Amino acid sequence: MSLIANGSCVEPRFSSASQSDDRIIRQALTLLEQRVFKKGPFLEGPTAVKDYLRLKLAAEPNEIFAVVFLNNKHEVLAYEPMFKGTVHSATVHARPIMQRALELNAAAVIFSHQHPSGCTEPSSEDRAITQTLRATLSLIDVRVLDHLIVGQGTPYSFAESGLL
Repeated sequence: MSLIANGSCVEPRFSSASQSDDRIIRQALTLLEQRVFKKGPFLEGPTAVKDYLRLKLAAEPNEIFAVVFLNNKHEVLAYEPMFKGTVHSATVHARPIMQRALELNAAAVIFSHQHPSGCTEPSSEDRAITQTLRATLSLIDVRVLDHLIVGQGTPYSFAESGLL
C-alpha cells in the first residue's frame, strides 16, 4: 500500500491483495465477531466495535452506510449495510432505517460508514444526516449511540468528539 497526501488527509492506494491476505482478513473478522458478539451478543466496548466496523468497511471501494441495531441491553440484533454509494458519497434516507429499527424492535443504533479516501474527518453532510437521523429515531425512542467514520487509522467517533 502506498499513500498519497491530499490536503490534511492521506489517501491509501491498495495493491491487489493476495489470497493469503484475504484468508487472514476473514480469520480476523471471525475472531473480532466472536469478541464483539460474545455473551449473547453483547458489545464489549467501543474499541471492539471500531475494530469490527473497520474490518467490515475499510476495504470497500465505494461508500457504504451501515447500521448496528441494538436492544435495550445493547445486545446486537443485527449489523446491516443499508445504503451503497459512490467513491465520495452515499445517499442515506431515514425512513428505511426507522422501518428496520421498528421491525427489529431496536432500542439503540450505531451508524457507520467509510470514506474510501481514507480521511475520517466528518463532512458537513455527515454531520447533517447524523442529526436528522438522531431526531427522526428519537420519535420512536431509538437512541443513536454513535456514528463512526472508517478510513485510515482509528475510526472517527461522533460520540467521542461530542457531536452526539
